[in-house]
Amino acid sequence: MLLPLSRSPVLLGCLLLVALAASNGVLATPSKAGFGYKLVSLVQLPHGGGLVGYLQVKQRTSTYGPDIPRLRLFVKHETRERVRVQITDAEKQRWEVPYNLLPREPAPPVPGAKLTGAPFTAGEYPGEELVFTYGRDPFWFAVHRKSTRQPLFNTSAGPLPGGIRLRPNDPYTIYTTDISAINLNTDLYGSHPVYMDLRSLGGRGVAHAVLLLNSNGMDVFYKGTSLKYKVIGGLLDFYFFAGPTPLAVVDQYTSMIGRPAPMPYWAFGFHQCRWGYKNLSVVEGVVEGYRNAQIPLDVIWNDDDHMDAAKDFTLDPVNYPRPKLLAFLDKIHAQGMKYIVLIDPGIAVNNSYGVYQRGMARDIFIKLDGQPYLAQVWPGPVYFPDFLNPNGVSWWIDEVRRFHDLVPVDGLWIDMNEASNFCTGKCEIPKTHACPIPDSKTPWVCCLDCKNLTNTRWDEPPYKINASGQTARLGFNTIATSATHYNGILEYNAHSLYGFSQAIATHRALQGLQGKRPFILTRSTFVGSGAYAAHWTGDNKGTWENLRYSISTVLNFGIFGMPMVGADTCGFYPAPTEELCNRWIELGAFYPFSRDHANFASPRQELYVWESVAKSARNALGMRYRLLPYLYTLNYQAHLTGAPVARPVFFSFPDFAPCYGLSTQFLLGKGVMVSPVLEEGATSVNAVFPPGSWYNLFDTTKVVVSGGPAPVRLDAPLNEINVHVYQNTVLPMQRGGVISKDARATPFTLVVAFPFGAAEADAEGDVYVDDDERPEMVLAEGQATYVRFFASVRGKAVTVRSEVEGADSATAVATTSPYFAAGDNAMLHRHDGVEGSKKSVSVEVGGLALPLGKSFTMTWNMHIQV
Repeated sequence: MLLPLSRSPVLLGCLLLVALAASNGVLATPSKAGFGYKLVSLVQLPHGGGLVGYLQVKQRTSTYGPDIPRLRLFVKHETRERVRVQITDAEKQRWEVPYNLLPREPAPPVPGAKLTGAPFTAGEYPGEELVFTYGRDPFWFAVHRKSTRQPLFNTSAGPLPGGIRLRPNDPYTIYTTDISAINLNTDLYGSHPVYMDLRSLGGRGVAHAVLLLNSNGMDVFYKGTSLKYKVIGGLLDFYFFAGPTPLAVVDQYTSMIGRPAPMPYWAFGFHQCRWGYKNLSVVEGVVEGYRNAQIPLDVIWNDDDHMDAAKDFTLDPVNYPRPKLLAFLDKIHAQGMKYIVLIDPGIAVNNSYGVYQRGMARDIFIKLDGQPYLAQVWPGPVYFPDFLNPNGVSWWIDEVRRFHDLVPVDGLWIDMNEASNFCTGKCEIPKTHACPIPDSKTPWVCCLDCKNLTNTRWDEPPYKINASGQTARLGFNTIATSATHYNGILEYNAHSLYGFSQAIATHRALQGLQGKRPFILTRSTFVGSGAYAAHWTGDNKGTWENLRYSISTVLNFGIFGMPMVGADTCGFYPAPTEELCNRWIELGAFYPFSRDHANFASPRQELYVWESVAKSARNALGMRYRLLPYLYTLNYQAHLTGAPVARPVFFSFPDFAPCYGLSTQFLLGKGVMVSPVLEEGATSVNAVFPPGSWYNLFDTTKVVVSGGPAPVRLDAPLNEINVHVYQNTVLPMQRGGVISKDARATPFTLVVAFPFGAAEADAEGDVYVDDDERPEMVLAEGQATYVRFFASVRGKAVTVRSEVEGADSATAVATTSPYFAAGDNAMLHRHDGVEGSKKSVSVEVGGLALPLGKSFTMTWNMHIQV
């Protein structure tokens, strides 16, 4: 969860920094918690090593425990566009995000040898793009742009710019929690203490971002004129990214936290899952249902139904017998389909269970008071593996290998990894009743004997963040925060890293095992998780409100460096209405990760259950499968630069201020606009289009010519969604199909969109093609093909050409045809009523067989008779 982005993808902000308490690192106001620090020394390290200074507390307080008397300041311009400002205890090492989990430039050690350098007395410390400034007594710091002196961040409590979309005094709590994504403004599954700031200055959109790299729990408050961070541990480690465009910000951010993992081609197909597929025959029936309805489906999933008594890495011998499951997988694999199953981190405490036995033998579980920490999840009593322990990682890799030998799954779904616990505190297996309770209808109710832990400052810290939206104990329904990981690391510090560390271990397991590109879906995330896994937005609700919220949540994760993201189509629970499911698959077909997933207590909601929904699915997913080469190319660009697959509209139009708060529409890549119906009973959409020409991809004779911010009313009957391509775009498409393997073998078509009525214009596009089996996504001779397309119109003369990089023999026989409509020959279509009497013309040049893997140029003259 990111505090500034839960309502809008744009936030303007700064920090109020006053005091850092020794016990738990709380930031608070001078009147309540402290009197600040003064800078007593500052030196510049040689060879571009940055600045190191020391701060002395001005007056000690004990509101949250004794203040740290002496702090160490470290400032470094790490790149042209990035500056780091770190503040920590000068005398002893404090907790920080482990460098082996999130590799980055090291800061000088604390405590360490005396750092020598020239005394620094200037009031500013400039880099190439950003400038660090400071005051000595009391100490404050600020960051501004070198070129314009635009202030980005100022701890001296200067006012924020206007336009922030947060409620004043609302705490935005960041602490990984299984509290369900339907609860707004509370801590959710992930921890991403980063925001992007976009301002319109003189008609030009200028963006930057700020990351506080800290894994401890925190509250962040918007006070009307400032943002206040209240952090309960670790250190202050700020990174500032200069932008100035939104795409540049994400590029700079992911270059530091890790580029998004490349996804296999089939992952962009449609996925179907349900908690409650009680036996294999039900799964087989679902696959058959999609095939009979001619609805695209690439991946079939199992929640925990395949397991023996909900135990990880097992098969239910009655409902999912291995011989029958292997036969089923042989069948769907031959068709090109894939199979993914869920695994939870909790390992059942069961002496006859090999996974548990091997874990105990290697001593890899998180501990409390010297014993493995006991919790309860779906199998009943469980221990949690420690993924910060090298032995825990190697044990996990081995268990994944053993399971893959049992069942050749194509990916893994790691769930409940906040970590979720049905109990709270220190627990024991009860002596007076069974746990788990046999045939319980409420297995999520705690049946262990537990007591609250209140005797340590880790379980009851002086400052209580607004955990679970109700100032709950830090250990509420999770691991006790006084529990310990490898090498004595406290859960208090490492809690929000659990899902991140599990994703890293799972990625290593699959990459080494299959020799193919891994696919992992994770619920809990942290800064950098996108380098290893995809994400879905969790247990959403089948409501119109949750349908709307799904867009901003998906867009947030693109900014966080996790572009492969989506929400459960039609909602996880309870039962959606037929109309809602129609509208949700129309939207969900264009999430980067597109999956239907439902709760066992909800009625069946596969897309073929209602004929009207099946019709919407064939329409929307039909377009998605035609766009697969475009989506896969966006996947390649994301891996190279972090560019999100699904983006806020302001990413392509940062100078168009009316789109800054737009969270009801979004872009795929630079120029494909998705404008879904989000209101019950609506048959039209009031859509905002930045200036220019936008062509309807379902019918290119329909064009919107936008001149400004006024919304455009678009017809949207029940089974239709509006998807438009922007002018100056060359869009690679294929003919589609019901499985991506078949769809990607069809000929290519290039949709070339020129500005409406233009006699002179240019358009560009690109496509990346590989076999998607290799772990790395690289452009290399014989492994991949990257083609750039260029088109121009000069009066009646039209030219389309390509430039090829790399040459994969697998793409050498692919064919391309430039598309300007439908028909075997050049066909003309007229569309009246746009911009007065002007007419839209679309033409297809068919019958061509141009190899995608070789450069080509085509030129012709159009003689249009109307």
